[in-house]
Amino acid sequence: MLVRREILRGEVWFGCPTICVEDSPDLLALFLPTGAEFGFPESGKFPCGRHPWQLAGHTAWTGHGKLMLQRPGEAHSVDVFWSGPQRTFAGWYFNLQDPFRRTPIGVDTLDHELDLWWAADADRYVFKDVEMFAQRLVEGRYPGQGEAIRAEGDRIAALLDAGERWWDESWSTWQPDPAWPVPHLPTNWAAIPPQR
Repeated sequence: MLVRREILRGEVWFGCPTICVEDSPDLLALFLPTGAEFGFPESGKFPCGRHPWQLAGHTAWTGHGKLMLQRPGEAHSVDVFWSGPQRTFAGWYFNLQDPFRRTPIGVDTLDHELDLWWAADADRYVFKDVEMFAQRLVEGRYPGQGEAIRAEGDRIAALLDAGERWWDESWSTWQPDPAWPVPHLPTNWAAIPPQR
């Protein structure tokens, strides 16, 4: 079990327990299963407000779970989603985020709001949350990072347009072990200092 935390403006903002599927020099694959609890720190300055999922009342992951494929040093993950009763592959989600940093209990990162989604039945990807990302910049969530975040989205789009696939597409058929228990956050998950 590894805890994936989001660090905003130097403080812990969100956390969730994940199951480590692969941890190699080239890939960190984390699975967020159905029922994995969401953690929100009890205290902090929160200059950009509380996490949106906390404000919306979300307490745990729902659906089939998602698989997050991350390469060291990269400012995105390739997330795999499934849907329906047969757990059919739904598509690839390119989640723009801070490159992950190791902690004693898992990894630290920060979601960048702007994403790309390529549905399994679509001919092409689409950008997601463009307007919300612009609003987050106005709110000051990503000071000095706006251009770099947009550039990462454009870089991913250009790679996809060129037919590049830097992840193994066989992950679309990956199945979690049904015997895996749903992981829980350790009691000290928010107290460990953020990794920079």
